[in-house]
Amino acid sequence: QVQLVESGGGLVQPGGSLTLSCVASGSISFYHMGWYRQPPGAQRELVASITRGGITTNYADSVRGRFTISRDNAKNTVYLQMNSLKPEDTAVYYCSADHYALGPASRSWGQGTQVTVSS
Repeated sequence: QVQLVESGGGLVQPGGSLTLSCVASGSISFYHMGWYRQPPGAQRELVASITRGGITTNYADSVRGRFTISRDNAKNTVYLQMNSLKPEDTAVYYCSADHYALGPASRSWGQGTQVTVSS
């Protein structure tokens, strides 16, 4: 398993942008990566995912067209570019890593980073 550390969260006004980063303790070349979020009082939900080669991405309907997931395997880092932020995007955002051969049973989580969208 890899250890994950998220950063880049903060307070932003509606319509603003933020970029989240997730740095792994080792190579992520064999991992499918994802971003999840957990709003206050709600369950954790998938925001976006990207396969280990970066060829295939997947987005929740609520963020498609506004958020972009990307990865730099050389830097062991995954990013989430968030544009046109809305108050309903307020949540703790978590990075995840699933080994491509072992699947979700192997999932690692970061500690999370808070994103607050408010005027």
